[in-house]
Amino acid sequence: MSAAAVRLAVVSGSVRIASVNVNGIRAAARKGMIDWLETAGVDIMALQEVRATEAELRAALPGWQIVNDEALAKGRAGVAVASRLPSVEVRKVLGPEPLDSAGRWIEADFDIDGERVVIVSAYVHTGEADTPKQDAKWAFLDAMEKRMPQLQASAALSLIMGDLNVGHRELDIRNWKGNVKKSGFLPRERAYFDRFLGAAGEPVSGVDGSTGTGLGWVDVGRRFAGEVNGPYTWWSNRGKAFDNDTGWRIDYHLATPELARRVVDYRVVRAPSWDTRWSDHAPVVADYTLGA
Repeated sequence: MSAAAVRLAVVSGSVRIASVNVNGIRAAARKGMIDWLETAGVDIMALQEVRATEAELRAALPGWQIVNDEALAKGRAGVAVASRLPSVEVRKVLGPEPLDSAGRWIEADFDIDGERVVIVSAYVHTGEADTPKQDAKWAFLDAMEKRMPQLQASAALSLIMGDLNVGHRELDIRNWKGNVKKSGFLPRERAYFDRFLGAAGEPVSGVDGSTGTGLGWVDVGRRFAGEVNGPYTWWSNRGKAFDNDTGWRIDYHLATPELARRVVDYRVVRAPSWDTRWSDHAPVVADYTLGA
């Protein structure tokens, strides 16, 4: 990493935070991720689908401070938080056993010039409608819904990032009509996000007809982009999905209201062409005013 690429977040007061499903960190590093990092100026990075051991992860990202949680099955899932400053505390447990969260949830606390910031890297199950794979996804989303108020209560500056494998609204999937019965856009899945993002403490009617209580978190990407299609963060490798921008917006920055007020920039770093991608997901990057 060149000196020019190392941002001193605690001095500048602006922290650049990114999230990306790397689709295998070793492959991503070979294909161009390291070149991107040389100029991206990222201070903290949430990674999903790492699919590597801690030693392999550290070898792929030399010079970074790394905390990670590996999946129980070798070569599957895996989440991590890589940073330019060390974390002060790490938690890897999302919910009670036998919740399938290994390699899918990690919380890292940072002290940024006296401000406590909690960074979460999350990788929600892909799921498959009406199968045990979907049951695991429901259990994980249930655990998230319970954990989010606890996070906010303990740290007003909390950020959940990652491949959450749900397109919340019709704006988030180009071909939404063809996916209403498929995992990733099921009404019940979307209703979780209705509650996550609903006004705190207020009744929320989910798109599936359910009722619940809003948690008050903020979808930074949607707030920043406005009422537009996308910007998408994942494209299937089938056909010409990337070239035609037939994508899904399933990679998120979900921030507590206090942290959301600190956002000064947000962008999806879409590769210029299909053959220059180093993952099937695009990095999602935002700048937050933190510290001095």
